[in-house]
Amino acid sequence: MRISEAYGAGKFGVSFELFPPKTPEGERALYGHVERLMAYRPSYITCTYGAGGSTQDKTLEIIARVRKEFGVSVATHLTCVGRTADQLRDYLARAESMGVENVVALRGDPPKGDDTFRAIEGGYRYANELVTMIRQDFPGLGVAVAGYPEVHQEATDPKVDLENLKRKVDSGGEVVITQLFYDNADYLRFRDLCQAAGLTAPIVPGLLPVTNLAQIKRITSLCGARLPEEMTAPLEAAGDDADAQFAAGVEYAARQAQELIDAGAPGVHFYVLNKSQATSRVLDSVSLPATTMG
Repeated sequence: MRISEAYGAGKFGVSFELFPPKTPEGERALYGHVERLMAYRPSYITCTYGAGGSTQDKTLEIIARVRKEFGVSVATHLTCVGRTADQLRDYLARAESMGVENVVALRGDPPKGDDTFRAIEGGYRYANELVTMIRQDFPGLGVAVAGYPEVHQEATDPKVDLENLKRKVDSGGEVVITQLFYDNADYLRFRDLCQAAGLTAPIVPGLLPVTNLAQIKRITSLCGARLPEEMTAPLEAAGDDADAQFAAGVEYAARQAQELIDAGAPGVHFYVLNKSQATSRVLDSVSLPATTMG
């Protein structure tokens, strides 16, 4: 299934994002979690890879197995970091040959130790260049791109950030999946700005249920997302009680997801961190549209 087919009139897409585990035990556990998440009839499942493309082979292995074993549409992430255009084409050809139908096309973060992104010789500097290549050389692949409700950290202002997103969509990005956020007002404002700018691609909210306050503080320190006091206060009140933190995080995420559904979001993309418990609890707590795809 092409990723854009998950959204539109009479449709609501539920999707999950995985990452390559570092150990055989983690990989075995991952497939168990995917099996449990399949109960929610996801439209597609995506898989990231390590910094600088360090786990590209494992990403393809995992996502191809998920497609074969569970019969669900899949997408591989792909970044411009440390790869020439020819190497990116080779990767996409391999992915397509293994049954991968979609790509989440990203510029990628600067390599560790670098403050700014620098394209290597023969590579791409911007995500829209990658999208253009995919559309020209791999027209059978669906393409999703990233959006930033709170503005990309490197953008000088929201207007510039929106112009960058428009270039990605105009180049062939069919779906926009947002970075995680915890204040729905940020998503709704971003969605309205996208629509006002003439973007017709679905703006899909990306959610990460919080089950550990220290962990989410580390994650958001890297991506710049804000943590509203409304969310952090119950987590802080739970102290070192892991179960209480889990319950508080799931309750907030379920409320956030339901508000987005009620506000007309085209779907929800969950960053599941290779686990199923929190996302399952959230999905069990919300009223999904009857048109949810599988």
